[in-house]
Amino acid sequence: MVFGLLDQAAASSAAAAQANPWQMAITLGIWVVVIVAAYFLFIYPQRKKQKQEEELRSGIEIGDDVTTIGGIVGRVIAVRDDDDTLIIETGSDKTRMRFKKWAISSVDTPSKQPKKEEKKKKTEKSED
Repeated sequence: MVFGLLDQAAASSAAAAQANPWQMAITLGIWVVVIVAAYFLFIYPQRKKQKQEEELRSGIEIGDDVTTIGGIVGRVIAVRDDDDTLIIETGSDKTRMRFKKWAISSVDTPSKQPKKEEKKKKTEKSED
């Protein structure tokens, strides 16, 4: 009896699949669209952000003002590329600390920052 019901269920699902051959293609298409949308919503922006952060950290030079991920603010006095570290000087007593480059969250040097006037010009041009 159980085997008879299983045979009927299998036969009916096979008949349904044969009756509508586009159903499988549509389902597959929906999954492809979902995966592509997930890539462009989650993975692509994250990679773009990581690339920008890597460019920021690789462009650090002596004399740049930096902020670490711990909130320490200081001026770069040495960059060591062999072990990916830099030494910053902070405070009025000129305390020196060594950090890994990945610990730098921002470069606060005014010459490295995009100017506000340039940003305004770009937004005005895009509005026209």
